[in-house]
Amino acid sequence: MSPDSCASDAVEGTAEVSGWSSRRTRLRELIEGKRFQVVIIGLIAFNSLVLGLETSATVMGAVGGPLVFVDRLVLAVFVVELSLRIAAYGWRFFRDPWNVFDFVVVGIALVPASGPFAVLRVLRVLRVLRLISTVPRMRRVVQALMTAIPGMGAIIALLMLLFYVGAVIATKLYGGSFPEWFGTLGESLYTLFQVMTLESWSMGIVRPVLEVHPYAWLFFVPFILVTAFTMLNLFIAVIVNAMQSQHDDENRAADEAAAEAARGEREILLAEIRAIRVELSELRRDGNDTRR
Repeated sequence: MSPDSCASDAVEGTAEVSGWSSRRTRLRELIEGKRFQVVIIGLIAFNSLVLGLETSATVMGAVGGPLVFVDRLVLAVFVVELSLRIAAYGWRFFRDPWNVFDFVVVGIALVPASGPFAVLRVLRVLRVLRLISTVPRMRRVVQALMTAIPGMGAIIALLMLLFYVGAVIATKLYGGSFPEWFGTLGESLYTLFQVMTLESWSMGIVRPVLEVHPYAWLFFVPFILVTAFTMLNLFIAVIVNAMQSQHDDENRAADEAAAEAARGEREILLAEIRAIRVELSELRRDGNDTRR
């Protein structure tokens, strides 16, 4: 093979790579465009409405066929959308957890809803959760919740410890008089959980106990204050702190991006100034040579 043909092949290969890269760039611009995102969000919301209508026997009896057709049509659009995103980003598509989430949700919807997989038909409603990955504000809230999980885990462990201690005390004190509520450790745990949620805790549980044990309020009132109010506020504090930290991180990243852009513009400006100085020095040199 001649050197000219090798060079020609290399040029053609480079042109093909460049063409594919430009097509990917255009695809990314299309996918990340506002109009495209609005259309996808609208389809997800519309599909959630269709899935809700499919739960009505009356509606399915009247327009079941068209609803199923529309549902499959929207699913086909989702498949095309995912295919475009995979083509635009390549293997980088699977590095983003939200992309993997969308891929799994749409993949579940493609599983045949018959035979042993019939139960997966119910999971089609997970497509509604794609709003979380599509709407940036929802995505930020979920990311903040994920960030808050370690802190929440410590609070949950403390709450379980308080529940265990309270259940042992309640079983010992009130199990003989009220075996249906405090007869066993498990029943005491469930009753105390009901008390913590403030669901019929006074008239349903505490007042009947007070009729037999007048000083029972010394146990129930502190338990409610600690579990229902203090722990709830701790949960809220951890979540708010996580959201604030994420907001600060986003602002810091935006500031760094702006600083980097300003630094790049400054370097370009300095390079232009240097080029102008070089041209001026050359002009001066030419002028001096002409005078001589």
